[in-house]
Amino acid sequence: MCGYVELENGEKSIEGLKQLNFNDLLAEFSCEQTEIAYPAFGGDTQRKIPIIILEQGELKKVYATWWFDCFLEQQQLVTGKRTTFNARNLSSPYWQSALHHQRGIMLATGLGESKLVGKTKQQFYFSSKQAFCLGVLYQKFANGEYSAAIITRDAHPKFEPYHDKAFPLFLPLQPDFAKLWLQSTSTIDPRISALLAQPRLYPRLEVQRVKTFKAKVAIKSFISQTLLPDA
Repeated sequence: MCGYVELENGEKSIEGLKQLNFNDLLAEFSCEQTEIAYPAFGGDTQRKIPIIILEQGELKKVYATWWFDCFLEQQQLVTGKRTTFNARNLSSPYWQSALHHQRGIMLATGLGESKLVGKTKQQFYFSSKQAFCLGVLYQKFANGEYSAAIITRDAHPKFEPYHDKAFPLFLPLQPDFAKLWLQSTSTIDPRISALLAQPRLYPRLEVQRVKTFKAKVAIKSFISQTLLPDA
């Protein structure tokens, strides 16, 4: 499960965009501002994540409600009952259309995971000195709004000490793969299938146990850890 993400706009995000050859989006990520996001629990459709999509051949940065299961009610976006801020069981028919035709990218510099140890919910904040990419599925509604879910896969050995149920789908910071990922296709390219089957850790991440993700007050008894990218 991925239940907190953040993006430091400015230098970090711009460098990531340049590596992806997404130069048309530089201005939209240039402000010196950190965006934080939580899932749309409680039906709060204003809880959004910034995602990059390819729409009618044009790269766009859009803000999507972080809860895929949404619908329009009197032209207002409303969350459904499915808990869908993460997309996990991608073989389900529920995800198939988005998996083929509406894949997006979230640029991020930090994320949060939690793990229940005994009766204590421990929270861990992961940060990177460089921007990294997460795979996203999204949908667009008739009123022009979007909703999205971050893709997760089975637990990864490096993440198991901090969250042992799922692992966010990191994407390589490579222009060819990013272009491939954003394209709508009737069949899934083998390179995408391979990553979904064997997800990898691409960024170098610093891990700290915190009281809350937003405040990031460190738990002093926890010695910060460094997770290196998969070889």
